Amino acid sequence: MSNPQTPPPEPVWTFRGYQLKPSEFTTAMVHFYRGEMQRSNVWRQRLDNTTNWAVITTGAAISFAFSNPANPHAVIPLNTLLITLFLYMEARRYRYYELFTSRIRLMETDFFAAMLVPPFSPAADWAESLAENLLHPHFTISIWEAFGRRFRRNYMAIYLILAAAWLFKTILHPTLATSLSEFINNAAVGPIPGWLVLTVGFGFNGLLFAIGLLTLGLHKASGEVLPRFEEFPHLGHFLDRLYTPREGATEVRRSRGHAWWRPSAQRAQALTMVITDHGETVSRAILQELQRGVTRLSGVGMYTGQPRDVLLVAVTLTEIAHLKAIVGQADQAAFVIVSPAREVLGKGFQPLEADAAA
Repeated sequence: MSNPQTPPPEPVWTFRGYQLKPSEFTTAMVHFYRGEMQRSNVWRQRLDNTTNWAVITTGAAISFAFSNPANPHAVIPLNTLLITLFLYMEARRYRYYELFTSRIRLMETDFFAAMLVPPFSPAADWAESLAENLLHPHFTISIWEAFGRRFRRNYMAIYLILAAAWLFKTILHPTLATSLSEFINNAAVGPIPGWLVLTVGFGFNGLLFAIGLLTLGLHKASGEVLPRFEEFPHLGHFLDRLYTPREGATEVRRSRGHAWWRPSAQRAQALTMVITDHGETVSRAILQELQRGVTRLSGVGMYTGQPRDVLLVAVTLTEIAHLKAIVGQADQAAFVIVSPAREVLGKGFQPLEADAAA
């Protein structure tokens, strides 16, 4: 029997009128984490499937080419094109895999890990980042990074094996090539001369390897085993040099203790202007329900000549719809303007002192 004098537990999470107890909120997050983990595992299995297809078709093509001297060596270049198709499919699947694993990584670093060490609270903007990712999902890495990463991890060895198999097949069949001219003659495919086959082959494979090397500097993937903390100055400077954005890329400011890969500093923010005749009522509703600061300015409607209140409110992407609903309930005749904000500094957003220190 509970003690009647014991006060009820305070809600650990209060958000837009909803209050969750610690057990309810933790249970919801655990189920969400398990669901995202299951979904990422499914996409991981799909990645393995395309790799398995590539390995099986490579073995089948090489076995067919060497099983009989009369079998054409053109089957190996044709299989190379098929492997490239598998690589492209795997790169697309890898982008989906990264989308879901980025959410998992965000919960691991900024929610579950925060339960284990003081101050036992999640990062200030992790929930906003996660909510924005759920409401407006977008690929976290480019197709080039995905293509290059999968090529270096799995497909580079397959292309090298195919190239070696084609080279030996061309030297040995249909007759043993003892000179360069005989090798070029053996490389011919029907009416296509051997020099053209060699030129196209070297150019195609050279392009693939160039893509694999040129994408080495892309590090937007978050599903890999990557460091999280920037607590130590030397480590932070090292990460700054290691992950410096390339020319033309958007620079991401990272505050102390944030996961370096988390796009918290890039969250979409907006500056809203609310023109209303009931500035006090609308301001009070925004302060109480949205818990955002409001700045009231005096204005004059030039068409009517009547005084108006102009309210300035900085919000994030996920708060725009809530702000519109609040204003609509308080004053249906209000005029609302939503403008994108490049950067918002201050309480409730990026700390001003952290930005100045960066």
